[in-house]
Amino acid sequence: MKLDFECDEGLGERAALGLIVLQADETIETEFRRLFDLENTVLYHTRIESAPEVTPETLMQMKAQLSSSAALLPGNRPLDVVGYACTSGATVIGSDAVATAVQKAHPGVEVTNPARAVLEALRHLNVSRIGVVSPYVAEVSEAVCTLLRENDMTPVTVGSFGQAEEAVVARITNDSVEKAICAIGADPEVDAVFASCTNLRTLPVIEACERKLGKPVISSNLALAWHMLTLAGISTRDIGPGKLFNS
Repeated sequence: MKLDFECDEGLGERAALGLIVLQADETIETEFRRLFDLENTVLYHTRIESAPEVTPETLMQMKAQLSSSAALLPGNRPLDVVGYACTSGATVIGSDAVATAVQKAHPGVEVTNPARAVLEALRHLNVSRIGVVSPYVAEVSEAVCTLLRENDMTPVTVGSFGQAEEAVVARITNDSVEKAICAIGADPEVDAVFASCTNLRTLPVIEACERKLGKPVISSNLALAWHMLTLAGISTRDIGPGKLFNS
């Protein structure tokens, strides 16, 4: 027996978003789940092959795979925004090159990444003297600091866990992250703290750190979520933790 049916507009009537997640990332999908649980909004995920160790060379290798990974996101209806979820990768590859690669698969889509999103978030908060918490080896941490300098921001104090292995970064405890953010943010010359890397667990400690420091704290995941929602025309107030989502 053939059954009758009707069609509607499907999921994502308000916004349809895509996220390119690193193969080695164990964190961002869990942190994004609470931020994108919004009516008539969908977030589709795809993965991109990534090395277990983070170096400028392994990061650049992802450039050639961005278009094919983006093509695995649903394309039956236009996506509003696609995010490439790698701070260091976007820093090394460049935001414009990331956007060009993604738009080959999804022409005209808005494209962002944590490197671009963090800059937009810091400008939105009107801060320029930044304390940086990084999980990376020195060469990758310096690339992030160079990005800030090239955009008229000053990395005042920089601290790093000095890790190249993604599996280690994903297992750094909330307590360790909170202590690191507060140590870097305690510098009176620092206006705000940026905790870099989508694989670093940060959302549970953002508000506690801001209470202790009395200054904004943002992370790669927080900034990327905020920017994706903003580009999609969705108000971010009260959706996420911290000053960024409430300013």
